[in-house]
Amino acid sequence: MSHGDEKGYGSSSGRTDDGYSTIGGTRQTRTRFPDGEGGDGYNTPRRPARNSRSLVTVVGVVVLLIAAIAFANMGGGGGGGDSSGGSGNGGSKPDSSSTAATGTKPVDGKNGTIASGFAHDDQGAQSAAANYSVALGSAEMFDKAKRDSILHAVIAPSAVNGFRTTLDQAYSTGLFKNLGLNDDGSTPTGFTFISRTTPIGTKVTKSSTDQATVEVWCTGLIGLAGEGSTKPVADGWFTITMELKWVSGDWKAVTHSQKDGPAPVGGDTRASSADEIAGAVNGFGGFTYAR
Repeated sequence: MSHGDEKGYGSSSGRTDDGYSTIGGTRQTRTRFPDGEGGDGYNTPRRPARNSRSLVTVVGVVVLLIAAIAFANMGGGGGGGDSSGGSGNGGSKPDSSSTAATGTKPVDGKNGTIASGFAHDDQGAQSAAANYSVALGSAEMFDKAKRDSILHAVIAPSAVNGFRTTLDQAYSTGLFKNLGLNDDGSTPTGFTFISRTTPIGTKVTKSSTDQATVEVWCTGLIGLAGEGSTKPVADGWFTITMELKWVSGDWKAVTHSQKDGPAPVGGDTRASSADEIAGAVNGFGGFTYAR
């Protein structure tokens, strides 16, 4: 729910040994400028680097592991909805269809807690990819029984066994310890474990009647909220590429890969307390995404 040279993305791959392969990952790439040449465009001095944030980022990066289970790293196609209407600054304006609602009624089907019954077109593929990104980047993936249920709901039957085998190896005792969880992946008493992926937008890069490749631009949260936590909740930005196939009347995922960004400039919003973060995650539910 990242990667220049991505290892472990072949059809027989297991988990990559790159610690920056993520599922909904939180790795952030920063360009450091000398004072007076900050990236804000106003020649203001750059704020001092926050080493603690870098440490949190490294910890969070190992969590969302779906990129490591991809069986094919799909390249970008010729899709895209941008128009070239920009003038004066050399940029381009987005097509109105990239931000406007379609007016199509959202899906009303459910496969467990995951949306189902998507339209057999590009719009339905985008909606499926967005919803599946949320499910595959959720905290439920750290529970074996819930993980298997999610895989059966979102992965094509022909690919489920491969995904399950790789993920069972990836969600290991060592990973749980690195995240501050118990050996079985459960959350220690007094803490709230947070792993949440939120799609920002989608686009189709390749499509045919029964297949589509969709990119989902996401932001995510990962960490352990609670007093004394050494793994505080951090955020990240990433793009998931998902190949989907029309199977038995619905879209199902057959491959999944991920790369960092695009990431906006970090704001100066005060970091909330652990109690505030835990309260927000428990109090605000997620969405069913439909284009």
